[in-house]
Amino acid sequence: MIYIWLIVLFFIYSIFPTLIVRISPFRVQKRVKKGVALTFDDGPDPVYTPQLLDLLKKYNVKATFFVVGWKAKKYPHLIKRMHEEGHTIGLHHYYHTSNWFLLPLVTEWELERSARVIEHITGVRPVYYRPPWGHLNIWTVFVQKKYKIVMWTYILGDWRTSLGVDRLYERLVSSITDGSIIVLHDSGSTIGADEHAPANMLRALEQLLQHCSVQWVKVNEQ
Repeated sequence: MIYIWLIVLFFIYSIFPTLIVRISPFRVQKRVKKGVALTFDDGPDPVYTPQLLDLLKKYNVKATFFVVGWKAKKYPHLIKRMHEEGHTIGLHHYYHTSNWFLLPLVTEWELERSARVIEHITGVRPVYYRPPWGHLNIWTVFVQKKYKIVMWTYILGDWRTSLGVDRLYERLVSSITDGSIIVLHDSGSTIGADEHAPANMLRALEQLLQHCSVQWVKVNEQ
C-alpha cells in the first residue's frame, strides 16, 4: 500500500505540474510575440560554444543561452563573451538535475547558486529559467516567482548524432514559424546526449542562417 501512495505523491509532485505546463501556457513562456527565438541548452562547452558564438556573430544573430551553473563557473570567459556579444543568459540548474527528484529547497539552491555565478561574471542577475529536460515540480510551477520559466515551441532532438545534419536542417526549417522558440544544444556532455552531436547542430544551423531570412529575437524581446 505504501508503494501506491509513493507513486501517487510522485505523480502529484512531479508529473502533474509538468503535464499542466506541457499542455497549457500556465505560468510559462512557450512563444515570443514576433520573430523566432533560438535558444541553446546545456553549455557552456569549451569546444562547441565558441564555435556557436562565432557563427551567431557572423550572421548577427542574438540568442538565449540556458547554462549549467558549474560549467559557467568553470568557463567564465564564455559566459562573459555571451554577455558582451548581446545574448541573453538564463539558468539551467547547477548540475543539470531533474526537478522530479528534487525537494523545493534543493531546487532553490540549484537556481540561486547558478544565478550568483552568472551575476558575478556579468554583473547582471539572470531572470529566465529553463528546467532540465523540461521537468517541473509543484514548487517550480506554483510557488517560485523569482524566475520566468521558458519552455519551447519546438524541440528537435539535436542531441543525437544519429539524426544527422540533413534531417536536423529539415526540422529547423519546419520550425521557423512566427513566434516560435526553438531548443538546440551546444554541449553533448549531458546524460542521454551524444558527445559530438553539437557538431551536427552547428552545420545544420549554418545552413539555416545562410538560406533563411528570419527576424531572430531573444526570449526577452517581447
